[in-house]
Amino acid sequence: MNVMVIGGGGREHAIIKSLRKNKSITDLYALPGNGGIALDATCVAIGAKEMDAITSFAAEKGIDFAVVAPDDPLVLGVVDALEAIGIPCFGPNKAAAILEGSKVFSKNLMKKYNIPTAAYEVFTDLAAALRYLDEAPIPTVVKADGLALGKGVIIAETREEAKQAVRSMMEDKIFGDSGSQVVIEEFLTGPEVSVLTFTDNKTMIPMLSSMDHKRALDGDQGLNTGGMGTIAPNPYYTKEIAEQCMQEIFLPTMAAMNQEGRPFKGCLYFGLMLTAQGPKVIEYNCRFGDPETQVVLPLLESDLLSVMQATAAETLAETEVKFSRGAACCVVMASQGYPGSYETGFPINIPADLDAEVYVAGAKLQDGQLKTAGGRVLGVTAVGDTLSAAVDKAYEQTARVQFEGAYYRKDIGQRALQAEREG
Repeated sequence: MNVMVIGGGGREHAIIKSLRKNKSITDLYALPGNGGIALDATCVAIGAKEMDAITSFAAEKGIDFAVVAPDDPLVLGVVDALEAIGIPCFGPNKAAAILEGSKVFSKNLMKKYNIPTAAYEVFTDLAAALRYLDEAPIPTVVKADGLALGKGVIIAETREEAKQAVRSMMEDKIFGDSGSQVVIEEFLTGPEVSVLTFTDNKTMIPMLSSMDHKRALDGDQGLNTGGMGTIAPNPYYTKEIAEQCMQEIFLPTMAAMNQEGRPFKGCLYFGLMLTAQGPKVIEYNCRFGDPETQVVLPLLESDLLSVMQATAAETLAETEVKFSRGAACCVVMASQGYPGSYETGFPINIPADLDAEVYVAGAKLQDGQLKTAGGRVLGVTAVGDTLSAAVDKAYEQTARVQFEGAYYRKDIGQRALQAEREG
């Protein structure tokens, strides 16, 4: 069986390593992949948004199944293009991917179907947005409507910060057309939880919950990043909260998308805030999260390809999706200076006897040597019977991976361990 995965980051490496466990896969391709992924799949120099090249390659190689992992190609309609030539895919079509592609759409959907989320207003006029901010509660959250490389959300602590965020999006167009509309919403407080789900638009099966660590520095200080590490499961996400989310958020979202004529098939990601008033949706993503995938998939005991095929074929109800009882911790190793400026091209030394999974995000393979080629270079993921054991092991093994200018947070999982202790 020939399978291709579209994308080239740590998330895609985690998906590829999990898929490789299925012995029916003969050829596994990554488009475009990266230097680390090249050790586990055949990398092809086709970008994730090159629709014509992707479909031509898939037809030429006789691809039997495709996994479209990043947001951009999903929102552009790569799944539609591949399905049009008879290739089944894991991932939502263009109509369903709007759930992440437009924050205005997703907020309006939640409002229409009474799915709990932060109060909000939508603006297409700069002057109107600025007037609203004269009276809006502070802090507030300003969001560009469309995709913005994960950077289109600004938490403003002052009115001037909020106004500057709106100007930069709507007037300066720092995110291009993504900032033509902005959402200004209520600032929520409480523990954050990420929950990835498999859904075939009839059945929804949540994966293990996780906790991301977005800030660059220890103690959740510094600039926002794509994620400096993550743990699973999230101790704040109790069985009672999980059931509440299923009944009030997850199933209603699936039903709402069906009602809107946009049935969603693939991985639907729920970014949640556990507020004093109950769980609320911060954001939807139309794909696996990064780096959440790097702790969730190592705990998946079922065969990933079978689950993905069942999702595409709408037979998820008949498919077992089982996770281990353990825990996982991923520590992201970044280039010194990230998310600002940083140097690349340094050799990466990964011991052959490393007792952890390494998921490569930003590296190239040069004359057989893996070298740094990005801000987030790789993630080291360890699994343990308990969260404490997983965290300890992840840091023991991370210390053994070396490259010049390596930087990583030293407190991944500490907030979760504190929550466990407090019970």
